[in-house]
Amino acid sequence: MTNQERLLFCKRCTKREMDLKTGLICSITKEKANFEDQCADFNEDEKVKENELDATEGLATEQIQQSLSPEIFEELKLEQNLMLGIVAAVVVGVVGAILWGVISVTTGYQIGYMAVAIGAAVGFAMRKFGNGLEQTFGIWGAAIAFLSVALGNFLGVMGFFAQSEGLNIVETLINFDYAYLPEVMMATFSFMDVIFYGIALYEGYKFSFRVITDKDIFHLKNKQAA
Repeated sequence: MTNQERLLFCKRCTKREMDLKTGLICSITKEKANFEDQCADFNEDEKVKENELDATEGLATEQIQQSLSPEIFEELKLEQNLMLGIVAAVVVGVVGAILWGVISVTTGYQIGYMAVAIGAAVGFAMRKFGNGLEQTFGIWGAAIAFLSVALGNFLGVMGFFAQSEGLNIVETLINFDYAYLPEVMMATFSFMDVIFYGIALYEGYKFSFRVITDKDIFHLKNKQAA
């Protein structure tokens, strides 16, 4: 920050004056800035600093840990709840899979984009209820997202089969010989499915972590200092 910029942010210098001979001067001392590194009357405006911080992009766990004291970081870890996150992610994943199956049978198409939506929903559920910072949350989110997408794909296939045979879905699921499950899934699998599964897997991992931004770090540090 330049000398003139420091004067602009000086809490005591509420007015700035311009002298045609000397230029910008302090309204308190009536003199041009005469310090090299720091003004004795300067107090950093925390509100200005806060407004400059990023409040949208989440930091990686390593960055969070490096930015905070061990005590604050441990407090954040205590707010984690892996089991609740897993339960929430499973519920969201199963509901999403059922919806995908119903939509597939209703429209007559297995809409691959549904896999992307399911992966994102699972990740956000894990984030919301898990409050996770550790990699374990991402791994669980990715696994649940993958299984949810596979379940949705399977329900869609079973729905088509039940429809063609004039059966209801419950009878089909009960009477199906699950020894043929891998064969049935491979027969209906395509290259695009690989892409959608991959995106869902990535989203399940990426979105499972708690979002802590530079602005959050700023508030946490101030809270500790208070």
